[in-house]
Amino acid sequence: MSHEDRVKKLGELQTELMRLKTMVKAGGSIENPARVRELRKSIARILTIDSEPKLVKREEKKEKTKEKEKKAKKKGKKQPKEGKEQ
Repeated sequence: MSHEDRVKKLGELQTELMRLKTMVKAGGSIENPARVRELRKSIARILTIDSEPKLVKREEKKEKTKEKEKKAKKKGKKQPKEGKEQ
């Protein structure tokens, strides 16, 4: 599912969840009370999937930094430590 499809689906699920919650608050009963739980889980899944690529990019960036440090050590260059002035 593409990002645009996920965003569209997320909007639909959130709208349905809000509608069901409103019905319950108004004192009405809903046909399938378990549907609320299903909707919440589906929304959480979509949000989790959307946040995953950001996490992967951060990890890749950390790995590249570590590789650069290793290469610098092999060449005998000394890397200045971050946060400390010399």
